[in-house]
Amino acid sequence: MRSTRTRLAATALLAAVALTATACGGSDDKASDKASGGPGASQEAGQDKVDVPQGIADKLKEHGIDVDDWADGGWQDWDKDKWLSEAKDFVNPVIEGLWKPDRMQSAKAADKTISVKDASADQGVSDPEPAPVEATAEKTPYHENAAPVGKVFFDSPDGPAVCSGTVVKDVNHPGKSNLVWTAGHCVHAGGDGGWYRNIVFVPAYNDLGKSETDLANAGSTQIAPYGNWWADWASTSNEWIQGGSSSGGAGAPYDYAVLHVKPEQGAKSLEEAVGAALDVDFSAPSATESGTMGAWGYPAAPPYNGLKMFKCLDEPGRLSLSPTLPTMYRIGCTMTGGSSGGGWFRVVDGETKLVSNTSIGPQDNTWLAGPQLGKNAEALYQNMSKTYGGQ
Repeated sequence: MRSTRTRLAATALLAAVALTATACGGSDDKASDKASGGPGASQEAGQDKVDVPQGIADKLKEHGIDVDDWADGGWQDWDKDKWLSEAKDFVNPVIEGLWKPDRMQSAKAADKTISVKDASADQGVSDPEPAPVEATAEKTPYHENAAPVGKVFFDSPDGPAVCSGTVVKDVNHPGKSNLVWTAGHCVHAGGDGGWYRNIVFVPAYNDLGKSETDLANAGSTQIAPYGNWWADWASTSNEWIQGGSSSGGAGAPYDYAVLHVKPEQGAKSLEEAVGAALDVDFSAPSATESGTMGAWGYPAAPPYNGLKMFKCLDEPGRLSLSPTLPTMYRIGCTMTGGSSGGGWFRVVDGETKLVSNTSIGPQDNTWLAGPQLGKNAEALYQNMSKTYGGQ
């Protein structure tokens, strides 16, 4: 039975998130370079030329990629030598109309699972495995109850894939943020791959939480009430780029990313369009001092289908994958793949703030773990904001 303190904290958290959504609106001390991707380029399907900045075009050419063929299907070439992996190599040209409702629904979960044995690598630091917390469906419409939350779609060598993400405030551009927080593994494959392609963010996806049957003939406005937002810049940690793997690997404690997005159509900022954004808490509180955390996302692997938003609330414990890696937060939660990248929130002085994001979980889907966001995560965020936030 959960304590009264947990129940009361959970109630406060839910109320705070709902309020934020309707309003307009041990830390990581290891040295970490900021890994930033370059600008995307606007293109409508069928056009002959992609407006890619010269530096990025030169990089594509260096890898044998014909930029003009990109939107005509060239992006589907996942040859290892042509899969751009360096931080500076990111390019994400807009292909208008690519992410239609049926293609979104076909996207598979970007899963990061580890074995129980791996999760118990250092019991001297890890707390006991938490009891499962059954994920509960968010109230609809989502734009009134959890407006900053949405889905991140992208293309991988295995086909269309999906994660979750959160609209976060831009401290250097108040009220006009175009920043989205998600997981590193939702934008970059880690040490064995490179940047994923056709990355878009869809806030308040399936706003009314309709079933698959009800969405059979759904239009774009039902699926994406605020439209599609393409990532024209992306940043993740060098530790994820170098050490991330299909099971998280040594990059898991650094598995976070920030996207700068622009609308496929329209001129408003993301924050202005959605009417909500959350501050990011970079204080990296210890698990014992953090209070209740809530994880939000769109689980897509069975028994879920990725169409509805869910949440879990729990008091976190510690998870250590290795004595040489930063400790991660861990909460009980039954959400599956697809919830990856979704924000973890806590209440600080009455305000809901993003404090982590879903990174890894076990094969039996009983808990989730996320990175502590300390100085290095804040530096990555600030670099994104100062360098690209005003564009």
